Amino acid sequence: MKKMIIFDPAMCCSTGVCGPGVDPELLRVATVLNNLKSNGVMVERYNLTSNPQAFVDNKIINELLNSDGVDILPVILVDNKVVKTKGYPTNEEFCALLDIPEDYLKVAIKKATLNVKPKSCGCKGGCC
Repeated sequence: MKKMIIFDPAMCCSTGVCGPGVDPELLRVATVLNNLKSNGVMVERYNLTSNPQAFVDNKIINELLNSDGVDILPVILVDNKVVKTKGYPTNEEFCALLDIPEDYLKVAIKKATLNVKPKSCGCKGGCC
């Protein structure tokens, strides 16, 4: 399986729901990553604010930051190769880069089931 690492710019959280306004792009990416995780696809993600050492330790990112500055972020690596800079992959790009089906990005909704007899409403004595 391919290995994707996302190096985010400095921000307070990766979901986009903090601060004065919601960033729909960050929310989309967080949702995609959550759906990938639920399908067994792990994507590493590092935020410059909370994980600065990851930026220092990764030679590729360190060199990019030294040559281009923080405006290059976010940077997306797949199998230690830069595949995208200055933006997040689209849903289609996530699928192509990770070689996964589009179904992996869809939210799976589980149906709730009640353990009651079919003709009963589930109340004691059958009366609500």
